[in-house]
Amino acid sequence: MITLIGKYNPKNNTFNASGIKLKEINKLEIGPKYHVVKEVKNSFLIKIIQEALVENIDIDDYIPFYLTKTYNFTSKEEALKIIHQPQDIKSLKKARLRLIYEELFIFMFKINYLKYKNNNSKTFLKRKEHNKELWQFIKSLKFELTNDQKQAIQDIEEDFLDSKRMNRLILGDVGSGKSIVSFMAMYLNFLDGYQSVLMAPTEILARQHYYSLLEIFKDYNLNICLLTGKCKKKERSLILEDIKNQKIDFVIATHAVLSEDVSFNNLGLVITDEQHRFGVNQRSNLVNKGQMPDVLYLSATPIPRTYALTLYGDMQTSIIKTKPQGRREVKTILKKPEELKDVLYHILEELKKGHQIYIVAPSIEENDDPLLTDVNSLVRKFKLAFKDHVNIGVIHGKLKQEQKEKVMEDFLNKKYSILISTTVIEVGVDVANATMMVIFNSERFGLATLHQLRGRVGRNDLDSYCYLISAKNTLRLQILEESNDGFYISQKDFELRKEGDLFGDRQSGEVSFKLANIKTDYKILLQAQKDSLKYLEDNINNNFLGNQKYLKIIKEIDFLK
Repeated sequence: MITLIGKYNPKNNTFNASGIKLKEINKLEIGPKYHVVKEVKNSFLIKIIQEALVENIDIDDYIPFYLTKTYNFTSKEEALKIIHQPQDIKSLKKARLRLIYEELFIFMFKINYLKYKNNNSKTFLKRKEHNKELWQFIKSLKFELTNDQKQAIQDIEEDFLDSKRMNRLILGDVGSGKSIVSFMAMYLNFLDGYQSVLMAPTEILARQHYYSLLEIFKDYNLNICLLTGKCKKKERSLILEDIKNQKIDFVIATHAVLSEDVSFNNLGLVITDEQHRFGVNQRSNLVNKGQMPDVLYLSATPIPRTYALTLYGDMQTSIIKTKPQGRREVKTILKKPEELKDVLYHILEELKKGHQIYIVAPSIEENDDPLLTDVNSLVRKFKLAFKDHVNIGVIHGKLKQEQKEKVMEDFLNKKYSILISTTVIEVGVDVANATMMVIFNSERFGLATLHQLRGRVGRNDLDSYCYLISAKNTLRLQILEESNDGFYISQKDFELRKEGDLFGDRQSGEVSFKLANIKTDYKILLQAQKDSLKYLEDNINNNFLGNQKYLKIIKEIDFLK
């Protein structure tokens, strides 16, 4: 019997074998498949790991003994051997369950410990009630806040007056107006005489916040600065000196604010925008620049409330669903590839009005999949279709961060009428003049990603459109066509997809699961949450009886001063 392992190409009706086995097969054979880089073959990894499994390695087992007994789990050592050398489906499932539970137990143990720390952390900040001044200022704004925004501000106001330190997440749908809520928190913090810092993941987003704050507080005696990696040495020195001497009230910054030479005089509020784009160490680094400042996180990834309460259990959460007044819902339209001409005509109409267009493809370059659209091919086709009458910008993950920001800044400044990209624009700057999003191979993306991409348009009072180009009219795409509610869409995403990228960014910033998937293993996660909380409560006061494994976990996450 010959077993071929490889990839089938339907376009050429060919099979590229990356591995060949010549041996007799009497039963179903199960083998491990690893994520590998080009230089390393799966067979080489299998060999190395099998050799390692022969050695007697001291492996830490993080599941308490009584829980291992309760759930009849196999030992960790045995589970690792089975997962790498599976013999049958039954034992493989049992090993996977045991290892998944342990990953989620540790994850929830960390979250529960952080929640315990937050609930027992007293604030050193002395605050007074400024309700009248705050809401008078809000009334003076040129726009009306939504009820959700007002409630979030009220939540922050109550947190400030509480004896505990604020640790709040503003969880909002795309375009829901989270930024203005954070600005009101900064103003409230200013009224108490403290400094605020807002850290954004990109310079262009930081710059946008900076100019928004200058406009909103132009009639107030406030000092606002912008600190980025592009600041010249002399300019940076002056800014740092002013921050240190509390001559600056609001600091808007990128990662540049994390440098050791950045020192605050009286930091009272730390805000992290697009919080999933930063790791725990980066966020804690910023928090530790003050003496127990209040903390506010902003996230544009809408998830169902029950999931949010679990995954963000260490934070208080305010949810903003309602869009600001004047924002029109984006009209979402499904189109087949053969109907592309209709889309091109509509693009031309929008360009004639002076509006801008986003075009998204799932791949940068042409690859083995003949059905997959790529950025480079689209650039050639759109240049051919619109000749030299339209300036086209290109952005993707292979560009350096500075290059990406330059392209986005040029698009924002209308140097490009069309921007062709991968999903790197999923989270980014507001381009009010952009009225159309066209997504090729839309069936290749998760609902959450599609919704985030769609959120790049419709940030104005203009009619805006999102075209989903797909040969498949799937239920997922129909859901997106019928609804603009990110929380409803995220719930459907959980229900429909076996795998998803909804939590990918959060995981990359905080925890990386080897086997567990928060969506498919959510029931296990809930049980792990209960079990880890009980174990924490039963053992926190006796310091885990010197259990070095859990003390090590606590040391890793116990970053707060």
